Parts: sequence; structure tokens; C-alpha cells
Amino acid sequence: MIISSHLPLLLDLKLGFWLNKHLLSKTLKVFSGVVVFLIIVFVALRTPDIGSERLIKKYTNGESKFLNVDGIKTHYRMEGTGPPLLLIHGTASSLHTWDGWVKELKNDFTTIRLDIPAFGLTGPNSTGDYTIDYYIEFINDFMEKIEIDSFHVAGNSLGGGIAWSYTLKHPDKVNKIILIDASGYPKDDIPFVFKIAQNSLGAALLKVITPRFFVSNNINEVYYDDSKVTNNLVNRYYELTLRAGNRQAFVDRARHTLQYDHTKIQKIKNKTLILWGKYDEWIPVEDAHKFNQDIDNSILKIYESGHVPMEENPKQTAQDSRLFLIDSS
Repeated sequence: MIISSHLPLLLDLKLGFWLNKHLLSKTLKVFSGVVVFLIIVFVALRTPDIGSERLIKKYTNGESKFLNVDGIKTHYRMEGTGPPLLLIHGTASSLHTWDGWVKELKNDFTTIRLDIPAFGLTGPNSTGDYTIDYYIEFINDFMEKIEIDSFHVAGNSLGGGIAWSYTLKHPDKVNKIILIDASGYPKDDIPFVFKIAQNSLGAALLKVITPRFFVSNNINEVYYDDSKVTNNLVNRYYELTLRAGNRQAFVDRARHTLQYDHTKIQKIKNKTLILWGKYDEWIPVEDAHKFNQDIDNSILKIYESGHVPMEENPKQTAQDSRLFLIDSS
């Protein structure tokens, strides 16, 4: 009688145990399948670093030189004759961004361009310091190493921010300034790739998984005319991104909030040419007008381009820059 009265309960417990066991087994199988799938995806998408020596063979030429600056083997080129013109590229770029300009200007100026730390063939700074103050002093040490103490300077994006910040710190060394879609003013939003780098999980993935299409999409963002985005252009940006140490450096750079004091821009007295892409998705054209308003001795030119008008329209931007630089008025 006791057994029969508890039989339904025993059957329910046994059935419940069987169901729980079956559900657990099924869950474990699903979980294992997901893990295996993620491992396969990770292995398929994982993009290893490219050794610097391999990239040096591909992305240097007869004008390329390397100079030890503050313990960093720095890639640079000096070409042409005439007054020195320092060219500073932006984030995730390299000295190759100025190829069109050098072709147009080397008969009138000694063009000096370098891969700044964190990018190109120069690679990372071992300390992980990518503040504006660091870049100012690095540029100063570089110019002292090549023994040039008076020059014009042009910079794009981050390079533009370095250019005007450097001028404020060393006004006696800079003649004229060219700011091309330059950073400097506070922004409410940042490009998507920077948001990924500032997220812990995104940063971890970005350092090991960097598909080519991801870099290609970023280039399409900074170009207005997508027809000018060639396979060779994407390959160069992509392969230099994979240079050993550069992805970690990009994450470190993206996590540094650049401490610009935009209120000091009004103190710039140098003659300044402001070049801007009308369709810049990274730094809005409104900032061009802010620079033009804050710098008394400035000229503003706006082009039908995106964030890198010196790449999209090298002939016109270089021609306008030449006229500005040689004008003695």
C-alpha cells in the first residue's frame, strides 16, 4: 500500500530526471556545436601579422630611409629641391598618402614625409604613448635629427592636429601651415572603427581578426568618389595595418583622447591654408569654417571630396598649396 501510494510520485521523479538529463544532453550538444562553429569562424577569419621586413621590401623605394628617433626605427623620405615642406599623415595612414603631392611639388619644394609612430613601416611606440604632446616632441626630434629648423608644414586629419599644435609649441620653426581636414575641435561622434577599438571585446577581436573588407569599408568612408578606391590602394592600407604591432598601436591610439585645446587655435599667427572635403564623414566641413574663423591669417578652400582630398584630388590641392606657399604677400 505504501509503495503503490508513492508510485505516481516515483514515476514523476524518474520522468523528470530523464527529461532534465535529456535536456542537459541536448543543451551540451548545442553548446558544443556553437563552440566548434566559433572556433572554425575564428580560424577562418584570423588574420596574422605581417613581418616588417616583408613590408619594407614591398613599400619602400629608392628614396626611403630609416632613422632612429627616440628609439623608433622611423621610415621617411626626402625628395625634391627648394624650401622644406613637412607632410604629416593621419590615423591608420602612411607617408604614401602624399604620393600625388610629392609628384606635383618636388620641383618647387624639398618634401619631407614620414610614417609617424603607430602606423606604416615605422610601427608602434614601445611605451604606447600616442598623445598629441608625444607626437609634437617626436616631430621636433625628427626634424632636429635631419637638421632642418625652419619649414612649412602640412597635415591631414591627426596630422593636421599635430601640425597646428606643433606650430603653437614651436612658432619659430614653422613658416606657413596647410591644414587638410584637420582634427582639433570637440566632436559629438567618432568613426565606427574608433568605437570598436574603444570597446574591450571589439579591441580584442580587432587585434586578431581584421578582414580586408573591413579596411576597404573604412577607405570608402574617407573617400567621396568610390571609383578612386583601387585594389592597390586597399591592399596597401590593409597590409600596412597588419604590420606587426600596428593593430595594437591603433587600439592604443584610439583609446587616447586627444587633448586638444581648441581655444588656443586663435593664437596661431602663421599664414594658414585650410583645405577640406565637402563630404568628409569623419570630420565635418563645419570644422573648416571654425579654423577659418579662429585663425586670422587664413584662406579656406573646399573640394568635392571626402576626408583625404590630397589623395582624391592631388593635382588641384597641390596646385592650390603651391600658389599659397610661394606667395610672398
